[in-house]
Amino acid sequence: MKDYRLRRYTGGYFQTNAYLLEKGDACILIDAPEGVERWLHELHAKPSALLLTHLHYDHVLGAAATQESFGCPIWAHSPPDGDLLLTDFLRDVVGWPTQVASFSVDELLGPRLHSLPEKSAEVRVGDLSLEVRHVPGHSPDSVVFRLPGSEETGDWLFGGDTLFRLGVGRTDFPHGDSDLLLNSIRQQVFTLPEATRVFPGHGGETTVGYEKIHNHFLGGQPLTTR
Repeated sequence: MKDYRLRRYTGGYFQTNAYLLEKGDACILIDAPEGVERWLHELHAKPSALLLTHLHYDHVLGAAATQESFGCPIWAHSPPDGDLLLTDFLRDVVGWPTQVASFSVDELLGPRLHSLPEKSAEVRVGDLSLEVRHVPGHSPDSVVFRLPGSEETGDWLFGGDTLFRLGVGRTDFPHGDSDLLLNSIRQQVFTLPEATRVFPGHGGETTVGYEKIHNHFLGGQPLTTR
């Protein structure tokens, strides 16, 4: 997509991805792992908004610093709390106290999505327009952001921890549901064109068509090696 510029940052203990999408004067950051605000300063980039695919702590450790440094609104499905952030679980069950600096969600996507039968809506920031789809399963607040493309370029999908290359998001955290996750992927991701490029929350990119064929979690044939 020649009119867009896309850059990726990977940071934090779990090597979580953030994506900076730019078109004209509009600049959107998708997810905020630890250290992302320093990266933005190094790029001399100023995000117009921060969109969160879900609130698990590794995706939001840099949210407060980004919001404070750039004054950008945050869009997410739900307001932050210790349950969705997983800080309660990590402290009480795992014995790993994790601090997430407080941040506010300025635009709640959940009420908008749940009022629509197709469970999708539009997010517009300046010249950038993305479709947001609700994909519960990994976390109840999980969403994906789709940038429509052409037949030649395909769509871009910022998938968070929903779908990975040859994998899917884990469901052994509180409120995880493997059947719900797979159903979300089939209904909200696999209905997109096969050329759709998927930019996940961890690891490298993939495509919808590749995962349909090879992702054994979703009925595909696992890759074999000789």
